[in-house]
Amino acid sequence: MAKETVFWLDLRRMLLAAAAGLIVGGAVIAWFGTPGIWIAGLAVVATAAAASIAANRMPGKAPQNGDRERANLPVLPPLAREIFEQLPDPLMLADSGGRVQYANRAMREVIGVDVEHKHVSSLLRTPAVLEALARSSATGEPGAVEFVVRVPVERHYQAYTARVGGDPAIAMLLMHDLTSVKRTEQMRVDFIANASHELRTPLAALTGFIDTLKGPAREDVKARDKFLGIMSVEAERMRRLIEDLLSLTRIELNEHVPPRGEVSVESVVRAAAAALAPLADIDGITIAIDAAEALPPVTGERDELVQLFQNLIHNAIKYGSDKGTVAITLRLTSATGRRSQDAMVTVDIKDDGEGIPPEAIPRLTERFYRVDVKRSRERGGTGLGLAIVKHIVNRHNGRMQIESRIGEGSTFTIFLPAARKAADVAVT
Repeated sequence: MAKETVFWLDLRRMLLAAAAGLIVGGAVIAWFGTPGIWIAGLAVVATAAAASIAANRMPGKAPQNGDRERANLPVLPPLAREIFEQLPDPLMLADSGGRVQYANRAMREVIGVDVEHKHVSSLLRTPAVLEALARSSATGEPGAVEFVVRVPVERHYQAYTARVGGDPAIAMLLMHDLTSVKRTEQMRVDFIANASHELRTPLAALTGFIDTLKGPAREDVKARDKFLGIMSVEAERMRRLIEDLLSLTRIELNEHVPPRGEVSVESVVRAAAAALAPLADIDGITIAIDAAEALPPVTGERDELVQLFQNLIHNAIKYGSDKGTVAITLRLTSATGRRSQDAMVTVDIKDDGEGIPPEAIPRLTERFYRVDVKRSRERGGTGLGLAIVKHIVNRHNGRMQIESRIGEGSTFTIFLPAARKAADVAVT
């Protein structure tokens, strides 16, 4: 058969495959509704890959220079590669032996390493996904499985697998990020549970005082003024609690989304300290800041970092000694064991209070955990401050260290990765 005839036959098969994919995709959407969109997307992407394979199997492409082992592997043309690179969802193509032949930008960001020509099992450590991919490669049946990536931040994915092409066949993995959906569901459950539990006490107090003012204390001016004062305190407590719950919910919802801007940590710390200076003056507490020179910026979101340091400085003021000092030290250090970034901006916040019992330190970042419940409530605490700090630190790919001794005070240390351009800064 003439080369021209074979070419037109391959081209016709390619166009028919693409049209079939679009028809199947539309049918899936119509049949399954919204969840079918991602299955349909997989079908369309699969047919596009099959078309790319057909387009690259035209006559005249014989193996050269001993490349026979790789001669039958599909090669994506530039246009198909560019299209796949723009997909927002991670996409991977693997040969029948399980070796990755292509991964788009979104997939490379998830894996974090150069993936091409490596075995899938060395890149994805989720057995359910590997089994689904192997099953689709062997049988040709599409598959779908949900899985979770735990580090560095927990993320949920729906993985779709399919086999495309004939000879050679390739296995395709398409992943859709479900993290926002899962977090929204969990946030709704947690918010209802936490709000109903923590608001019960102040609401009961308000109800009791209102009933008393409507009844026995109706004409008692002295009791009325006392009860109204307590009601005002309880209402303010509820307001703070709701604000902290909403703030924590928002931060947890976006915890998996890395920040993009660059922020000066020293300016953030000084802004947070200035906002809390009037509160420190009430107890005669001095806020002392010692910052190293030429500190590099960090990659972060300014508003969240201000909230982080305000919470820590506020805690140091609340639990420090009267007429004492809150000492804040900023320096540049190196964090061993980190692959992507060695330079770290470190902030120590030290108080001279009573200290924290060793057994309580691991639980400090739990929601509503308080070492001294009575004192915390008297000083306006909601039990959510350190939980908020923890999630902000996680989003900024940092870490927090807590050291404390009874009678000697506590030190909260925050480690934040310096911005990329700071990698060449000499770490002292």
